[in-house]
Amino acid sequence: MTLARLAPVLFVLLWSTGWISAKYATFFADPLTFLVVRYGTAVVLFYLVCRIGGVSWPKERSGWLHAIVSGMFLHGLYLGMVWWAIGQGVPAALSGIIAGLQPLMTGIAAAFLVGENLNAWQRAGLVIGFLGVAIAVLPKVLIIDASSIPAYAVAVNVLAMACVTAGTLYQKRFVKEGDLRSVATLQYVGALIVTIPAAVALENLRIDWSLGFFATLAWSVVGISMGAVALLLYLIRRGDVSKAASLIYLVPPLAALEAAIAFGEELTVPMMIGTCVVMVGVYLINRKSAAEPIIVKD
Repeated sequence: MTLARLAPVLFVLLWSTGWISAKYATFFADPLTFLVVRYGTAVVLFYLVCRIGGVSWPKERSGWLHAIVSGMFLHGLYLGMVWWAIGQGVPAALSGIIAGLQPLMTGIAAAFLVGENLNAWQRAGLVIGFLGVAIAVLPKVLIIDASSIPAYAVAVNVLAMACVTAGTLYQKRFVKEGDLRSVATLQYVGALIVTIPAAVALENLRIDWSLGFFATLAWSVVGISMGAVALLLYLIRRGDVSKAASLIYLVPPLAALEAAIAFGEELTVPMMIGTCVVMVGVYLINRKSAAEPIIVKD
């Protein structure tokens, strides 16, 4: 099986564990503080990979700048806002619903900003995918006491989706060339530029230097920051950003299944039905049109 076929599956599996890692991380550190350590470790490891592999760096100053700016949006603002919002009381179920906004926002914006044209089936797939996420997690959201959820934290969570949408489109438009390993290194530098000041301003910088902390950090860096993000960058560069973003629809239902296994959380019938609906939506977005020519690359 080629990387092109395997990459979407691996990306969804790895990215979905981010929700589990986020929950574990709160046991050992403040959210933004944990992200600072995670991003810093990712910068060091990616840099070592680049040095060992003799990877080339962007030749122009603009290449460095574009990679850093995309990292500020994709990692610094997006994950920082989501983790901070959850730490302020936004339930994971509600955050999952909000995460479903990203593919919709990306699909709409891509048509105007990078010239992607979605056919009727793909547009239907975007809507169906969001409905699937809603079916899967909305029952949990409805039983939540809305008065206990800070409105400002929900607003920050929504803004995070706008940031990751902007970062995805920025990546597609301006970071078209260069080795993905050097690009990822610079992106995490951009993430640190955003996250370090936020952690200093908003948190007590609490870290419990325990085995659990290092285990969570190891998976967050190697499995997600290096593995999942490298696959996401590959998917964005290889195809339409709306198709890459549509894979996010699969994350909340899969994360719910992983939470049921890891934490004993209830796996409900709506979750299973919603997951099936999501799969239909993602299939419609990514299926080849009958009129779409198949390009064979050497």
